[in-house]
Amino acid sequence: MSAATNIATVLARIAAAEKQASRSAASVTLVAVSKTFDAGAIIPVIETGHRVFGENRVQEAQGKWPGLKAQTPDLELRLIGPLQSNKTKDAVALFDVIETVDREKIAAELAREITRQGRAPRLYIQVNTGQEEQKAGIGPQDAVAFVERCRAFHGLVIEGLMCIPPAGENPGPHFALLGKIAHAARVDKLSMGMSGDYETAIAFGATSVRVGSAIFGTR
Repeated sequence: MSAATNIATVLARIAAAEKQASRSAASVTLVAVSKTFDAGAIIPVIETGHRVFGENRVQEAQGKWPGLKAQTPDLELRLIGPLQSNKTKDAVALFDVIETVDREKIAAELAREITRQGRAPRLYIQVNTGQEEQKAGIGPQDAVAFVERCRAFHGLVIEGLMCIPPAGENPGPHFALLGKIAHAARVDKLSMGMSGDYETAIAFGATSVRVGSAIFGTR
């Protein structure tokens, strides 16, 4: 199956999940995760009219997205992988949304680069809902205070929260926890759900889902 066919299937399933959850049509944004795929694989998806894409690595994205964005200026590019502090300058220049703000140093670097460049990507805090040592993200118990510090001390506008539940666990409780934290932190957007669980995420209030393999195939 082609990526263009696959994305139509995913969009239909998203619409069905929205209806099942009694949510408004088109209330969920599909982020097509194109990491490891080159421009040749991405262009057919752009040609379907899809505009929102996600990448895990700043350096990889720099190799393909400036040209794609020049050809299709209304593309939205999201960073959904960990952000290293030495890549903050490049990330602010290239990405429209950064979903992986997770520590003080990154918040400070983002604030400096946003001021320096006069360009402000929309920002999400990544929450490590499973408190996994090997995974990026701030702990759930610290998330609300971190959002407030990003606002009050660093002057950042935080649009939403993002999480990646532990592999092999029921994702529902993690999605529910992220929603609870978002309410306490006074943010409206929830980036949660991937190829294997995005319909569950929609039932728990996801406003965007990050789907890669179900669109582009296995990597």
